[in-house]
Amino acid sequence: MTGIITKPSTYHLLKERLANERYTWLITGVAGFIGSNLLETLLKLNQCVVGLDNFTTGFQHNLDEVKGLTTPQQWTRFTFMEGDIRKLEDCQRACSGVDFVLHQAALGSVPRSLADPITTNSANITGFLNMLAAAREAQVNSFTYAASSSTYGDHRALPKVEENIGKPLSPYAVTKYVNELYAEVFARCYGFNTIGLRYFNVFGKRQNPNGAYAAVIPKWIASLLNSETVYINGDGETSRDFTYVENAVQANLLAATSREDARNHVYNMAVGERTTLNTLFSLLRDNLVRHGVPLYTEPVYRDFRAGDIRHSLADVRKGQELLGYAPTHRLAEGIAEAMPWYVDFVRAQ
Repeated sequence: MTGIITKPSTYHLLKERLANERYTWLITGVAGFIGSNLLETLLKLNQCVVGLDNFTTGFQHNLDEVKGLTTPQQWTRFTFMEGDIRKLEDCQRACSGVDFVLHQAALGSVPRSLADPITTNSANITGFLNMLAAAREAQVNSFTYAASSSTYGDHRALPKVEENIGKPLSPYAVTKYVNELYAEVFARCYGFNTIGLRYFNVFGKRQNPNGAYAAVIPKWIASLLNSETVYINGDGETSRDFTYVENAVQANLLAATSREDARNHVYNMAVGERTTLNTLFSLLRDNLVRHGVPLYTEPVYRDFRAGDIRHSLADVRKGQELLGYAPTHRLAEGIAEAMPWYVDFVRAQ
């Protein structure tokens, strides 16, 4: 087996169980990066999936790709609803008859939130509250939501431990912290328990490399393939806990089906290793060379980006102990697995 674990994991056992039991899952943001990866995994496990998306940051081609990777019978178990989490009625319609909610829909990106805090607030707070209310009303079995490592804010201690956070450094970070507060209040006031997963720099196939707010890995790969300048904010020694999307899928499924005492918590969703931007650049360039792309370029350094933290590293022990989370891919393994998709996608444009 590729990766960190060397014996059958809690996740492996869960997938075996789900292959023989059928549930209905709601994925918000299903046409997005993480949402479409969740969709692919659940359909291949012969689950029924309802997907909600308004195509603000999601794409039809992501859904088309998943369709091509699943059997016709598996695809018939998918029901797509075009709708907006900012509309309560859309959330209520999507939650009807659902067992598990995986709430991924949000407007990501610190720079986007700095440029337009109003829209970020509307999607990430109003939309989140609508989903919480609709899921509680529908009496779903569990509600798992995408939280964010940005919640740690200016807290400098490493590694990041779930119980210790600082002050938010961007409007985006505020919205994700408010999500956690609302989740906590719904547990206290209504007995509706949730699980939040604080994502740390997730990357992988179907992650959009285009646009002003593209994440660093797909953006740099596209720039290298297109012979464009790669810019590094700061001196390149900023570090992040880059996390392959298969680890995020695992964490979502484990959280959704977790035991009661593991709910009403937030968990770091990461690997527990940090990599500098300079090292990341070299890793991406070397992988592209192995794919037959000759590269002799060097990055260009510029000012640090507003709202960014200097270093990020997760402590994942809480998820390991309560959820059985065991990441299967480190950064290098995830890059090697995802690189063919990135190359094909960029070259096809």
